[in-house]
Amino acid sequence: MEVDSVLPRRALPGAEAARDAVPLPRGPGRLHRARAAAVAVLHGSGAVVAALLALAALGVMVGEPVLIPSMAASAAVLHHTPGLPTAQPRTVVVAHLLGAAAGYTVLTTAPGSPWSAAVAAGLTFAATSLARTPHSPACATAVVVVLQTPAPARFVPLLFAATVVLVLGAVAASRTRRAAARYPVRWW
Repeated sequence: MEVDSVLPRRALPGAEAARDAVPLPRGPGRLHRARAAAVAVLHGSGAVVAALLALAALGVMVGEPVLIPSMAASAAVLHHTPGLPTAQPRTVVVAHLLGAAAGYTVLTTAPGSPWSAAVAAGLTFAATSLARTPHSPACATAVVVVLQTPAPARFVPLLFAATVVLVLGAVAASRTRRAAARYPVRWW
């Protein structure tokens, strides 16, 4: 028995194939998907920039730096992965406050140095894991506290305000574009 007698002949897509034999693409085309991706990137980038500009403006109004590196990282987490547990409001706010607490705790026992900053970041990781609020940018908050030694009475309220601004910005961004993922998945 020969293979040709068992298998049916099909026209292969290509230059020599008839137009009817070439399957049409299903679903939205590549151009539509590319446009949707570009819109999503512009929306997310615009939302991150808007949130960070709001923090910069808040810092100018109060005369203190509010836009610290960990806030920029948190903004990226909130807008890039809004459905993950690390991006939920409770996690963002509590984790940064735990990071600040770890930083100030380390400063009570050791001088501000890269070694102490590393210990503070490790303590933040442990504290956020135990509190079930894993948010890696909070480790950077601990590092900032140890290396910059801001006054706690001024820094902690500003840190809290900054995290609330980021969360509210993410909520607003998720409501302005119909195809955007809803944020938050849960508040607490």
